[in-house]
Amino acid sequence: MSSYLLFSHDGFGLGHVRRNTLLARAILAVEPDAVVQVATGIAVEPAWLDDPRIGVLRLPPLVKAADGSYRNAGMSFDDAIATRAALLTRAIETADPDVIVVDRHPYGTGGELRPALEAARRRGTRLVLGLRDVLDEAATVAIELRGRGWHGVGEMFDEVLVYGDPVICDHEAEYGLPMRPTYVGWVTEEAPVAEVEERLLVVAAGGGGDGEKVFRLGVDLLRGRRDWHGIVIAGPYASRHRLAPAERLYGERLVVGSEPAGCIGLYARAGAVVQMAGYNSTFESLAAGVRPILVPRRSPRREQAIRASRLASLGLADVVDDEAGADEVTWLLDRRRRIDATDLERAGIRLDGAARAAEILTATAGVRVG
Repeated sequence: MSSYLLFSHDGFGLGHVRRNTLLARAILAVEPDAVVQVATGIAVEPAWLDDPRIGVLRLPPLVKAADGSYRNAGMSFDDAIATRAALLTRAIETADPDVIVVDRHPYGTGGELRPALEAARRRGTRLVLGLRDVLDEAATVAIELRGRGWHGVGEMFDEVLVYGDPVICDHEAEYGLPMRPTYVGWVTEEAPVAEVEERLLVVAAGGGGDGEKVFRLGVDLLRGRRDWHGIVIAGPYASRHRLAPAERLYGERLVVGSEPAGCIGLYARAGAVVQMAGYNSTFESLAAGVRPILVPRRSPRREQAIRASRLASLGLADVVDDEAGADEVTWLLDRRRRIDATDLERAGIRLDGAARAAEILTATAGVRVG
């Protein structure tokens, strides 16, 4: 019986731990008796994280503020880092995992993961770094790779998995990654079969913490298109008092709800989706057969803007600016908004990344590094 620990720093939003949760499920699909633990610092409890087969190691949250700094509501940054480091090191000593998977930041938010990784390395644990399809613009990533947060990564980690494909971003060519990665495709869940409501507009912005402009655009679109009805997926970080007037105004024609267990079921029903361009929600749309209208965040990172523009170049999305008015966007509702597996295959997009990553991880779990 193998043991796995999947760590994500979770500085903003839910995307990192969402990927790790999908990977954990994929591992259990291959190896049902495996012991799988997810380490996360998110301050909310989304329904999809509540899986009795998956252990959850709760870390003190460190949320990224508008100025780029990380903060914890109840303790100093240094105390939060020290507490996270102690919890992670104890988890390594107690569980003695065969494989550790780290999402995005090799040593965590402030280096808190490094002592645990060094302890795991001495035990022979296999260390895997997982990176999303797009990190940021190339110049910014190049500076990051030269910094302390990446020092010694080539010697520390045994393997790098990219949850994407060079058709969107070649990590070696664009970023100068110090290790040759394995591209596994995008990590998302399978969409349920659903009847499409041609006049249903779904509006989403990931965790919702910075989705006000997307929500406003969606509401304005519905204001001008009375033949449509809509669902706004607020997300756990959304400012609900700003969404409440829209709910009262539109009644049956607009429903505002909290995030369900992933948005993919709603996407499968939607005639159109207006959303930000984060990793998870974007590829959930594609998996559900939707050609999304993307409103990417352009700061503090360019990741969403890059992803959106490249998907648009492949014919899989439309992109609008976050300052665009509904009158500039409404015509997109009349374009073909549904896609199928052939469209994705033609563009080189594979959505079986969780299963392919799980095959790699479980195949190496029993091989200790000497």
